[in-house]
Amino acid sequence: MEQTESFYPEDQKEMYALLKTQMKAVLDGERHVIPNLANASALLGGALQNINWVGFYLKHREELLLGPFQGKLACVHIAFGKGVCGAAYSRGETVLVRDVHRFPGHIACDCASNSEIVVPLFSHRQAVGVLDIDSPLFARFNETDARELEELARIIENSCDWTELPGLQ
Repeated sequence: MEQTESFYPEDQKEMYALLKTQMKAVLDGERHVIPNLANASALLGGALQNINWVGFYLKHREELLLGPFQGKLACVHIAFGKGVCGAAYSRGETVLVRDVHRFPGHIACDCASNSEIVVPLFSHRQAVGVLDIDSPLFARFNETDARELEELARIIENSCDWTELPGLQ
């Protein structure tokens, strides 16, 4: 992903406050999962600095399947419990990895990625997918990112009608 000059505040909390307001506005009035995740990934890709991939993997039958994203080509299928995405999905909790090369079983879709954060998405307390963000920088993500991205994930979850996804049940 090519980084351009950011129009977002440098202060992390201010940036996320603006991003949450924008996410609500972008998703307002639309309930379909695919366009909402496409727009969410585009918004996050434009706002977050020093990332090289942002997107979604969605539960499809007994695995995670690639959904809307911004960045280079990506792995299409991820088994539950495998890699950072599979781990976050199976655990039902955010996984923040400061150095992906030290994460057992890391799946390297882009060899330029050095850190990653994955936030699970839920519908009626059941995991339905994950938000995945990669960075070429080591230790790009911190606890503030985790907390704020979890809040953004809640906005995304509540804006989507997850019953429209085939294979989710």
